[in-house]
Amino acid sequence: MLRRTDGSGTAATQQGPLAITRGGSIVSDWRQYVVYIGFALIFVIFAITLSDRGFLSANNLLNIARQTAIIAIMAMAMTFVLCAGEIDLSVGAIAGLASVTSGLALSRYGLAPAIAAGLCTGLLVGAVNGSLTAWIGIPSFLVTLGMMGFARGLGMWMSGTSPVPVIDDTFIAVFGSGNIGPVPILVLWVVILGALAHTALRKTPFGRKILATGGGETAARYSGIKTRTVKFQALLLTATAASVAGMLYAGRLHSGRFQLGEGDELSVIAAVVLGGTSLFGGAGTVIGSIVGALLIGVINNGLILLGLDFSQQLMARGVLIVLAVALGRSQRA
Repeated sequence: MLRRTDGSGTAATQQGPLAITRGGSIVSDWRQYVVYIGFALIFVIFAITLSDRGFLSANNLLNIARQTAIIAIMAMAMTFVLCAGEIDLSVGAIAGLASVTSGLALSRYGLAPAIAAGLCTGLLVGAVNGSLTAWIGIPSFLVTLGMMGFARGLGMWMSGTSPVPVIDDTFIAVFGSGNIGPVPILVLWVVILGALAHTALRKTPFGRKILATGGGETAARYSGIKTRTVKFQALLLTATAASVAGMLYAGRLHSGRFQLGEGDELSVIAAVVLGGTSLFGGAGTVIGSIVGALLIGVINNGLILLGLDFSQQLMARGVLIVLAVALGRSQRA
C-alpha cells in the first residue's frame, strides 16, 4: 500500500487499481485497465478480419504464445525495475550474451555447466549494473545503455560472430522447444515465473520495498528501507531474467547468437508500461505486464497475417511504444 499526494498536497492511499483519498472518495486508476481492454478489442478485430487466414487456429494461437513468452519473462522482471524508479536497457543484449555463453559451455562441458554459465552471465552483468547505479550513483539509463553495447560486443567476440550450435536434446526440450502434453514448455515457463513474480511483488516484504522505493525514495529511506540495496536487487533480478530468456532463445532456435534479443528492450518496456506500470515508479502489476507482452505479440502476428512487410511492422511497433509512454505519464504531470 502506498501513500501519495496530489498536486494540492492531499494525501491518498493507493493499492492496485483504486486510490482512496483522505476524504473517502474512491478514484479508479484507468491506466490499470487499458491493457486488458486493448487486448480484448484488438483480439476481436483480428479474429473477425483474419478469420479466413487462420488467426484463431490452435497452431497460430500457440505460436503467438511461444513468440511472446520470452518477452513476457523479461517484462516480469522489468516490472520490478520500473516500480523501483529505475530502467534497464540492457536486457536484450544480456539475452544474446547468455545464449552464447550457455551454448559454448554446453558444447564443451555439458548441460549443468551450460545452465550455470547462462545464469552466471545474468548475475554478473546485473551485479555490475546494480552496483554502478545503486552504490556509485550513475543513472540506470546511462549504465544499462553502456552495458547494452558492451554485452553485445562481448557476445560477438566470444562467438566469433558465428552462431553457436545447441544440439543437446535435454537443453532444447527444457529451454524452448519441448512440450508437456499439448502445452509448450515456453508457456509453462511464463505461468510458473509469472505466479512467482506476482506473489513476490504483491505479497512479500521485498515487493513492498520495491513499490515504496519507487513511490518516494526519500520517504522510504526515512522509514528504514535500504533503498540502494533494493535497487541493486531489482537490477540483479532483471539481468538474471534476461539470461533465462537468452537460454530460452538458444533452446528454441537451437543456437546461441549475439544478435538474439536485439531490440527486445523496447518491446519489454512497452509491454510493462502498457500493462499499467508507471515509468516514474511506485506502481505496477506483473499480470498486466504479461498481458502487455501478449498484446504486442497479437499485434505483430496480426500484422504478419495482413501481409505487411517488416518495415511496416517496425513502424507499428514504434507507434505502440509512443502510446505506452503516453499512457505511462504521471498523473502529477
